[in-house]
Parts: sequence; structure tokens; C-alpha cells
Amino acid sequence: MLVSPNTRQLVGSLNPTLYVTVALLYLGTSALLLGSLASDWRYNQRMLFLVFLVDIVAIVLMTDASGGMTSGLPVLLVITVAASAVMIPNRTLATLIAALSVLATLADTVWLILRNEIGINELFRVGLLGLLIFGVSVMVQFVAWRLTRAEELARDRASDLYNLQRLNEQIVQHMQTGILLVTEEGAVRVLNKAASPLLSPDRAITMEQGRKLADYSPELAAQYQYWRETDQHRMQPFRVSEEAPQVMAHFQALQPGTERETLVFLEDYTPVTQQAQSLKLSSLGRLTASIAHEIRNPLGAISHAAQLLQESTTLAPADQRLADIIQQHSKRVNQTVESVMQISRRELPKPEYLLLAEWLPDFIGRHLDTIRDEAEITVDCSYPDLLVEFDQENLQRVLGNLLDNALRHSKMATGRETARVEVTLEFSRHQCLIDVVDQGTGVPPKERSKLFEPFYTTVEEGSGMGLFLCKELCEINNAGLHYRTTSSGESCFRLSLNQRAF
Repeated sequence: MLVSPNTRQLVGSLNPTLYVTVALLYLGTSALLLGSLASDWRYNQRMLFLVFLVDIVAIVLMTDASGGMTSGLPVLLVITVAASAVMIPNRTLATLIAALSVLATLADTVWLILRNEIGINELFRVGLLGLLIFGVSVMVQFVAWRLTRAEELARDRASDLYNLQRLNEQIVQHMQTGILLVTEEGAVRVLNKAASPLLSPDRAITMEQGRKLADYSPELAAQYQYWRETDQHRMQPFRVSEEAPQVMAHFQALQPGTERETLVFLEDYTPVTQQAQSLKLSSLGRLTASIAHEIRNPLGAISHAAQLLQESTTLAPADQRLADIIQQHSKRVNQTVESVMQISRRELPKPEYLLLAEWLPDFIGRHLDTIRDEAEITVDCSYPDLLVEFDQENLQRVLGNLLDNALRHSKMATGRETARVEVTLEFSRHQCLIDVVDQGTGVPPKERSKLFEPFYTTVEEGSGMGLFLCKELCEINNAGLHYRTTSSGESCFRLSLNQRAF
């Protein structure tokens, strides 16, 4: 303003040298403050008070050099006072800035009057400016206080919402129920940790975003489409693979009344089937306990009579054959009764830690000694320090039954009793896998769902309770038993131990 010819007469009229000096010094201090914005000085109330004090001194000196109130420069103090009311939380200091501004302006005006530079009427202007300054200070302080309260409230609410969101995320991620957020087109946007092992245990959760429901299970996609078309749930359990647990799906619109995103709840149906099986076994146990002696007494008499007939020297060859049939089927019925009684008398497991690399060869050696045949069983376990937690007696019964089946089916297919036991670790599922592989013809796909049902057998001399009993023993030891085929097409029964069991 001093340099421009159009505004030169407005400022520095009484003392141009003082005006230029103060203006340059004021510009220098402002440049220093601008360069130090990255520091935390603006949060220090003492530093802020000093900054606003420099503003007051500079504006009053430039006002003095420009002829007092007539220059209009004292109005700049309103900005200083308003800024101090906003930036200084202490209301006393902010009011002190306003008071100093008014006192400094009044003192300069009195000084100019004493020097006969201005008239005494300028005191009226100073009084009005003082009222304006105090009014602006009080009003801005009130507004700043309200804004500060609103900001603190918003910050607290934002913090509460963030914490609530994190809590909800933790709850959803650690729920036992699998949850998926599915778009209208059937694409999965989000899924929690519980849903991943139910639908895709071999892949990480971060790799599952954006996949279609049909990529996980065509049955799940069909149930979802059926629900969208009819608004009714198809209460039918399904599996995504042969080794996966049974899953029950429920659907819920995220926003009722719209057809956009849907929440899919997946429940592991295994506990329900286990409970139903347990109830069935309990009933079976009570039944067998009540009729076991009713079966065994006549069965013993039949078997004893057949044995006496076999010892007769006058028995015809045809009658000898009939006696053999009676004896054979008596043993089979007795074996069935024994298997059912074992299930009904099932006790809680007594798990212990077994060093698998040492325990397996020792068990297989003892098992081969009891067979007394030219059987061949190989063991492949490359984890010398692997410990598994399992009831030793239960594990012997499970592996013994599986090995007997493997040797029998290998002999039926190749004429040689051979089997192979392989131990691997699957880190994606956090499981230890024990595979019993044979050289048999395998189980047709349509028959695999019946393998572990009681009284189901593929051989005439079998009772149909062996695999069922093995499945039960595995489940009470926190393990799973499934049938599968290897990559080379060999028949295999897989015993899978979960992470907490090894």
C-alpha cells in the first residue's frame, strides 16, 4: 500500500520510516511462523499469546505511523482477537488479548491527541472499536467453545463407532457360524473365518473375495437361487467335497424389501448328525443290553449242536456241509452282537501323546504277527518328531480294522495282501493325515455315502460294523475318517487329526 501511488496516502502519512520498518519486521515474523507450521508450537498457549501480542504491537505501531483511527488499520485487530478466541482454549487469555488490543489502541489514540496529530473526537471511534473487539471476542469464544464441544463429541462418537465396528468384526470373525455377504449376482463380497473351512479349506480367506457361490458348491448356489425366487429355504444339508463336513445354509436379506445383498449363514451340520447318531446308539445300546442274552443263549445252543454234529463219525458229507454253514453263520451273528455291544459300552477316550514315527512301525509289526500270513505293509512317515494325541487302544482298533480291510481287498484284486500307510501334514487345514492305501478296486461313487453306515458291508463274511465303529472312535478322539482315492487312483481311507490334537 505504501509503494502503490493509489494507496500511498492511506498509510505511513505521519512516519513512513516507522511504517516501513514495522511492516518489514511483521512480514519477517510471519514468514518465520509460516515456515514452522509443521512444529507443535500452535498447540502451546504461551507461544500463541506471544504471537498475538506481536500482532497487536505491529498493528498499533503501523496505526500510529498512519494517523490513527482514520487509517482504518485498527480494524485489523478484530481479526487478531477473533483468531485468538479460536486458537487459544483458555478463555481468560483470549479475553486478555482483546483487552490489550483495546488498551493499546486507546493509548496510541491518546498519544496522537497529545501530539495534536488528531482531534479528541477520535476517542469515540476508539470506544466503538473497543465494543466491537470485545463483542467479537465473546461471540467467537462462545462459537469456538460450541465447536470444540461438537468436535470432541464427534471424536468420541467416531472412536466409539470404530471400537464398536472392531468389536463386531471380531465377533463375526470368531463366530462358529460361517457368514457370507453375497451380492445380487451371487458373488461373495465378504466371508468370515468360520466360513472358509466349511467351503474352501485349501485357500486363504483373502483369496476368496469376489468368487461366485457356484465356485464353492453348485448345491449352495441352487439353494440361494431357490430362496431368491420363492423366499423359502430349502432345508437340505450338503457337502462341498467328499471330505468336507455337512453344511446347512440359511439366507437373510441385508435390507428387507430390497433385492441387493444377502447374508448367508452356514452351520456345520456334523454336531446335529452326531447327536442324532448318539441318540440312536443309546437306544441301540439299551436294546442290545436287553436282548443280548436272548440272542446269545439260543445262538450258543445252535453253535454247540452244530459242533457236536461235526464231531459225529456217521455224518454224511452233505450234512457235514450243513453243519459247517450253521457254525459259520453262528460265528457271524455272534460277531455282530459283539460289535453292537462294543458300541453300546463305548467309554470315554483316554488320550495320550504318541510319537507316530516310532509307534506306527511297532504297531504294524505286532499286527502282522497276529495275522500269521504273508502280508506286506509299508510305512512312510518322514516326521520323526511328530506327536499325535489319541487314545492308544482306540487308534489300534481303528488302524487294525482299516489294515485288515486293505489287505483283504488287495488280495481280492491282485492276489497279494499289500497295504501302505502314509503320514503327511496339511498346513492349510492344520491337520495331520494318516492314509491307509490298498490295491483294491475301490468303492463306486454311488456307494461311498453308505460306507460308514452300520450293517453296510461289501463282503459276505463282514458284519458291516467295522467302519462304523472306526468312525465313532475317530469322532470321540477329535479326528475324522473319510474314504478317498489317491492321485494315482488307489483306494484310500484317510484319518485326519485336527490341529488341537497334535
